[in-house]
Amino acid sequence: MKTITRWNPLRAAQGRQALRILTSLPLPPLPSPQLPSGALLRASALELLVFAGHAVLYPTGLIQERRRAPDGTAAAEPDGTTPARAGAGSGPAPGTGPTSSAGTGPATAKRGRATGGITGRTTREAVIRSGSPGPSPRSLAPSGGPAARHAPTAAGTSATGGAPGTPETPAGRLSALPGRAATGAGRAADRPPVLLLHGFVDNRSVFVLLRRSLRRHGHRVEALNYSPLTCDIRAAAAELGARVEEICERTGHARIDVVGHSLGGLIARYYAQRLDGHHRVRTLVTLGAPHSGTTVAPWLSAHPLIRQMRPDSDVIAELAGPARGCSTRFICFWSDLDQVAVPPATARIEHPDLTVVNIRVSGIGHLALPVHGAVAAEIRRVLEPPCSDSGAGQAGSAA
Repeated sequence: MKTITRWNPLRAAQGRQALRILTSLPLPPLPSPQLPSGALLRASALELLVFAGHAVLYPTGLIQERRRAPDGTAAAEPDGTTPARAGAGSGPAPGTGPTSSAGTGPATAKRGRATGGITGRTTREAVIRSGSPGPSPRSLAPSGGPAARHAPTAAGTSATGGAPGTPETPAGRLSALPGRAATGAGRAADRPPVLLLHGFVDNRSVFVLLRRSLRRHGHRVEALNYSPLTCDIRAAAAELGARVEEICERTGHARIDVVGHSLGGLIARYYAQRLDGHHRVRTLVTLGAPHSGTTVAPWLSAHPLIRQMRPDSDVIAELAGPARGCSTRFICFWSDLDQVAVPPATARIEHPDLTVVNIRVSGIGHLALPVHGAVAAEIRRVLEPPCSDSGAGQAGSAA
């Protein structure tokens, strides 16, 4: 049987009225596709080049490096560098061995005691720009600490590492940070050893260029490969502490400097801040370390180390806790285009009890931080021993 539906004028009028009401409502505009900026595209291309180069060098860093002899000599490294002779302006610095009389050996420095402490707790900001025309100098505004409100601004120096007379690039116009001195053979005796610590699923080969740069300027450099099976930041920090103690015992230095990339910086900070490692670590330089946790790649949270790097993890909560008496100076390089430490500002340290210099690197990504020339030059400068006549907690400036 066929059903016939009769036309109802009342329902038709109601339908037309409802349609007029719906069409009169303001609708949100459709989201327009966000195209990546030119700086992001350039940074991504550089990241791919760095990744390809690192993939070639990765096998050279799988084996733990050999320990140095007490006199500072060592076999050639995979990157082709060898320790320079003392007094040549590069390699192991004279006066850092056990028989030194430069004031850093066992005869003059008591191990286990923090030397050269920094008074007050300050946070500084600096910028390294890349790929833009020369900006005008800008003073850093202090953001904390008793010495921050009346400290003078240090004089500007080039961070490019180029020859005299070479025009500075925007990435290199960074002026001196607190208490730094110009590099030179006369200050080589005051330099403590430098220990390099790699990031997640990486090894010491990531520091090939940075190691070469440091050694050519007179630093004694070593690297630590923590186990790829490590599943706990606390255990890795304890392993780092054992290596630091061994270096201090072998070289006669009371304290050393540490440079950590990504997870390596987080491990080194946990050692210095939570395991009393500040007695042994004078300066800790972190490159893209997620100090406040990272939200990248949620699907990787099944790995215990990734879970410990999340913002709500117990490890991040411990690092945010009180750290009174921590004498280590923290230098944090963070990139505004970092795609691993997300959000990028998580690679900064904001802590009321710590002495921190946060340095923003503009125009490069996460993988490029250990190989960027301006970053390497700035690391060399901040690792210089402080001037004896410079006050603690001085402000810096950036261009």
